Amino acid sequence: EVQLVESGGGLVQPGGSLRLACAASGFRFAEYQIGWYRQTPGKEREGIALFDNVDGLTWYHDSVKGRFSISTDNAKNTVYLQMNSLKPEDTAVYYCAADPNYRVVRALVGRILYWGQGTQVTVSS
Repeated sequence: EVQLVESGGGLVQPGGSLRLACAASGFRFAEYQIGWYRQTPGKEREGIALFDNVDGLTWYHDSVKGRFSISTDNAKNTVYLQMNSLKPEDTAVYYCAADPNYRVVRALVGRILYWGQGTQVTVSS
């Protein structure tokens, strides 16, 4: 059974930090492209950080560049999202996702193969 289980969300003050984790099982994690996405009510789910597990390359949405960092631990089948200097506009449900095809995780969100259940991040004073 394929599973992606996010953890680490919560309430944090503006300027604070959180580290999300996503534990994967049931598929060959090291052969998949991994991404973090977020969604707010009334808006489409958007990609914010991607990790090319084949080439080790990363991509970030402009809104999080310099503040967020994606990393993986293939020995633990886990992907992390370190979020620093958080802003109220970062408030969203955060999801991790995996697909064998980088083009899909980058630009075809609706076709991504595996999704986690999401974790709420709230940035508020």
